[in-house]
Amino acid sequence: MLQNTSTTRLLLFISSITIILLIIWNTFSFFRILKENELTKMEIWATAQKDIKKSDQLKLSFSETSLEVLESNNTTPMISYSPKEETYIHRNIPENKINTPKKRDRLIEQFTEEYEPIEVFYNNELLQTIYFGNSPLINKIKFYPIALIFIMLLFFFAIYFFFRTAKASEQNKLWAGMAKETAHQIGTPLSSLVGWAEILKSEDVNPDYILEIEKDIERLKTITERFSKVGSVPTMEKTDVVKETKASFDYIQRRSSKLINFNINIPDTPLMVNLNPQLYSWTIENIVKNGIDAMKGKGDIEISITTNLKSAFIRISDTGKGIPKKDFNKIFSPGFTSKRRGWGLGLSLAKRIIEGYHKGRIRVLKSSPTEGTTMEIILHLKTTNS
Repeated sequence: MLQNTSTTRLLLFISSITIILLIIWNTFSFFRILKENELTKMEIWATAQKDIKKSDQLKLSFSETSLEVLESNNTTPMISYSPKEETYIHRNIPENKINTPKKRDRLIEQFTEEYEPIEVFYNNELLQTIYFGNSPLINKIKFYPIALIFIMLLFFFAIYFFFRTAKASEQNKLWAGMAKETAHQIGTPLSSLVGWAEILKSEDVNPDYILEIEKDIERLKTITERFSKVGSVPTMEKTDVVKETKASFDYIQRRSSKLINFNINIPDTPLMVNLNPQLYSWTIENIVKNGIDAMKGKGDIEISITTNLKSAFIRISDTGKGIPKKDFNKIFSPGFTSKRRGWGLGLSLAKRIIEGYHKGRIRVLKSSPTEGTTMEIILHLKTTNS
């Protein structure tokens, strides 16, 4: 299936490139033909001009055809210079563009770059030098390739975005499948552990030990439930974010090194938000564990909650090595990690949980090598009527 999809994408890409190249080639061919026709037209015009000069010098009447040729040029801008009379005659050029010698000379220079001037001789005498440039039609068409290239870049961007989205979708399905399979695999030994815990209760075992084992079993159940929800739309419920934050904080504190100093600063009153408790606690744990890793197992972790009329702000600070400012957004990308071990999925999952499911925001509030990092989660408050 994947091979067929890759082949289809490759064929689509090659076909797109071929079509675009054909369009560009035809455009430039058309432009070149127009330029050649313009040059031919001006050569004919110069020949007609030569016939008129010849007739004037020989006191002969010139043909009506030559006159028609001269009068038919109503598109190509041109300047005709007669060295004998030292006069300039122009056609199809707005007066405000040639009303001074400086403007005229600038136009002559421009025309010379576009076409080689045509010199009209008679009896080895230079009668006229004709400078001419692109007609309005050619001037319009010459910008067409630029527009086409711009459209082509947009087209490539659309293809790239399509391929990237399709790839991300495949990866999401793969991760979701792996997560659900992990939850399934954990379920079997977990059921066994529950049974063994019940057996230990009937033995002469310290009840505190059994209590801690049961807490860890409950924790494993929570982790299993988290993994089973990956790829699914989680159920959201009106929950006190203060209570859930403190529960996650207490759990991590009990199972962390004594070298970590934990501080918590939270309101005494509940703050109700739309929350999935299991996924929210997963986010808090991921951020705290990243902070502990950044401190190399020794330092301070602080969690605080503040609020305004609309939102709750959960801030998690550490005294670790900090994050470079250029990586503030990169750290939420799947696979990005500064650690030797790890897959770089923790903060990516956190972003998806907070912004995708909870419609909140997660960001690096501040970070420096000397003060550590503060992460901020913003969740919308639920009022009593909402």
